[in-house]
Amino acid sequence: MNKYKTTIGLEVHAELKTRTKMFCACPNNPYNIEPNTNVCPVCLAHPGTLPVINEEAIRSILKVGLVLGGKIIEHPKFDRKSYFYPDLPKGYQISQYDLPLISGGELAGIKLERIHLEEDTGRLTHIQAASLVDYNRAGVPLMELVTKPAINSAEKALEFAKELQLLLRYLGVSDADMEKGQMRVEANISISLNRRKLGTKVELKNINSFKAVKDAIASEVGRQTELLGKGEGIVQETRGWNEDKKISFSQRIKEEADDYRYMPEPDLPPLDFTATGSPVDIKKLRLSLPEMPWEKRRRFSKEYGLQKDSDELGRLIKDRGEAEFFEEVISEIGRKEKGLIRLIVNYIDSDLVGLMIQKKIGWAELKVTPENFAELMLMLHQNEITSKVAKAVLEETFTTGVDPHQIIGEQKLTQISNEQTILLAVEEVIRENSDAAARYKAGKEQALKFLVGQTMIKLSGRGNPALVEQLLREHLSK
Repeated sequence: MNKYKTTIGLEVHAELKTRTKMFCACPNNPYNIEPNTNVCPVCLAHPGTLPVINEEAIRSILKVGLVLGGKIIEHPKFDRKSYFYPDLPKGYQISQYDLPLISGGELAGIKLERIHLEEDTGRLTHIQAASLVDYNRAGVPLMELVTKPAINSAEKALEFAKELQLLLRYLGVSDADMEKGQMRVEANISISLNRRKLGTKVELKNINSFKAVKDAIASEVGRQTELLGKGEGIVQETRGWNEDKKISFSQRIKEEADDYRYMPEPDLPPLDFTATGSPVDIKKLRLSLPEMPWEKRRRFSKEYGLQKDSDELGRLIKDRGEAEFFEEVISEIGRKEKGLIRLIVNYIDSDLVGLMIQKKIGWAELKVTPENFAELMLMLHQNEITSKVAKAVLEETFTTGVDPHQIIGEQKLTQISNEQTILLAVEEVIRENSDAAARYKAGKEQALKFLVGQTMIKLSGRGNPALVEQLLREHLSK
């Protein structure tokens, strides 16, 4: 048993998927455009400009809070958080301090402290001795979710981060792409010999992938454990994570809340969700919430016989669009046999999603309808077509939108299951490949696979594979 107590709390930032920035009318599109072009006097903090609250950003945070069972603060307010850095044009950040939008809640068995709303900073790019500042991201709506110090391992922290990303995507409030910086994880880690008390807290930043979440936290736990083992103290500080070297490094001594000199934002009045005519209707918002990943996981396991922790179920749940497409396909078929469901899951997740990734399209642009896909899967399941034909037809339907039945009929792609037709091909293949036939008769099972392949070629890939193999074995045993 480890004699040290590990305590981890997470702070997760996620850029919200709103049309405009948090306090101005600039488009919320900080990526893939020229630096410093998506800006205005408000987000650049020119004197005399006034911020205006983005209502859609407020609704996004409230949705997250409602799903996680948090308490909606009836009169939240915004505050100024003062600190000076080149990527922060105001010299302060509009955030929330003592009255956030959401208090409490729970996700993946981890209690939450709060969820609040603030504006994002700009970005710095370091090139040799120079630093370039891009303010396109400055002012983008940013959710910050803070957990209680209730996580005890890197693995549990990783599970939490993955579940939060799923939640944000299901709600449609954020794409939460860690590689693009749309979701950023910071960890507060402490190690203590006294299991009733917390140790000195170290904040770990620059965690920009799920792999880094696990690696960085595990590394910091190891670093602190080693220091305590040597009788050395832990310094309260902020450390960065170097993904290439797999080590953390000191950035600065950790600030306390007093260092930020929080004060109520004088240009923004407190919100009032109880007032008549409030732009946010909490009841309507609650009714608009979709089925959540963990709810869908339980239901899919019960309805479709998919094991709760299986890869099949995990692949389906990871994308709301994929899960909805799957259910529409099942609805079209009207059957729930285990083998058929597994076939559908595999073809959606490997073949269909593979084509979507290759062509860079989403579910909304997909030409393959659930009805088309259901027809194709039924024909394959009932051995009317081969797997090779199914893949080729799916690709053509994906490109053209043409019904699979039409493609199969026009190109005469139905599977050949006539024994006499297959037997003629089998006899011809054996005559042409007498050496392989002899090797099989001598006990070389691999030779049969070669003969099956040659027979399928004779039948233009349309032969019933099981029947081809059966007739080959029977003919070769004579």
